Amino acid sequence: MSKNDKSADLGKINFETALGELEDIVQKLESGDTSLEGSIDAYERGIALKKHCEGKLREAQLRVEKIDKDGTLSTEPLETE
Repeated sequence: MSKNDKSADLGKINFETALGELEDIVQKLESGDTSLEGSIDAYERGIALKKHCEGKLREAQLRVEKIDKDGTLSTEPLETE
């Protein structure tokens, strides 16, 4: 899978899946059983997953803030870029 394919598939995975993959990468890097090139690739993927998770958390926070502000339980999708 190319780097562009990996970036593209981030939009298709949910927060829990991304977080799980990120946790696996951290364990892999901490074990020290990976080559230098493999470690760099894993690190790059980890950074992309971290950004993806942060974005999902921001979206969730904005939805909760909207619910709190309005006092209603409507959950409208957040309009992003």
